[in-house]
Amino acid sequence: MTMALRNAFLLLFSCILAISFSVWARPATFLEDFRITWSDSHIRQIDGGRTIQLVLDQNSGCGFASKRQYLFGRVSIKIKLIPGDSAGTVTAFYMNSDTDTVRDELDFEFLGNRSGQPYTVQTNIYAHGKGDREQRVNLWFDPAADFHTYTIMWNHHHIVFYVDEVPIRVYKNNEARNIPYPKLQPMGVYSTLWEADDWATRGGLEKIDWSKAPFLAYYKDFDIEGCPVPGPANCVSNPGNWWEGTAYQALNAMEARRYRWVRMNHMIYDYCTDKSRYPVTPPECMAGI
Repeated sequence: MTMALRNAFLLLFSCILAISFSVWARPATFLEDFRITWSDSHIRQIDGGRTIQLVLDQNSGCGFASKRQYLFGRVSIKIKLIPGDSAGTVTAFYMNSDTDTVRDELDFEFLGNRSGQPYTVQTNIYAHGKGDREQRVNLWFDPAADFHTYTIMWNHHHIVFYVDEVPIRVYKNNEARNIPYPKLQPMGVYSTLWEADDWATRGGLEKIDWSKAPFLAYYKDFDIEGCPVPGPANCVSNPGNWWEGTAYQALNAMEARRYRWVRMNHMIYDYCTDKSRYPVTPPECMAGI
């Protein structure tokens, strides 16, 4: 091996090593990377902690959170939702900055329904303390029959919510138009199962049928890839992070088609078109995809 080739190899190895240490890898088990935040008696580990059962009954709901916070990256979890009559329940998977006044938050909220009716997933985004950006989509499959993958992609260019590989929500970085975008505060990963029958199903008209309790949801394949905070100072600005790459800066052609299909066929509420709440269309709603 020539000296020049050897030096080039060492440089490449150093770059790969630097990138690998700046990115948090896939969690191995629930206990390794998450902590129970609420009612540990209602969270049960299955298969050595690789699958988690969340329980809601008349005594309590429950919740868990990541042990670390992250700034940019991708978070993905497979969830099997409550089967049968789940009206009044909410199963939530979200990222939150855990700050009181100026909160950043990215929400998946699965709103239960009566047997035979579709599950609704509500997404919401808080940026610099401003929220109230709800959109609701009826899922086009039974999310209680099997596990499905729910993903939040968050980089400097946009935030995308995916159901399996289908984008259902895009929030672009439009700071150039003075629209707030979460980029300064790290966020933890959270999940909760709780009673919300004052609003969750048909605006609170459908109440929980406690005779169907306990209500059970299942989680597995916890996947977090992002910049841990505290962590390497150069991670957030590292252009080598895969989620900042060209392929992830906008939806590709296939994703854009799927996104339009969801919005045309399955969206049931969009704050952008709610003139009773917003007589003037919010500026971020004009950005498109």
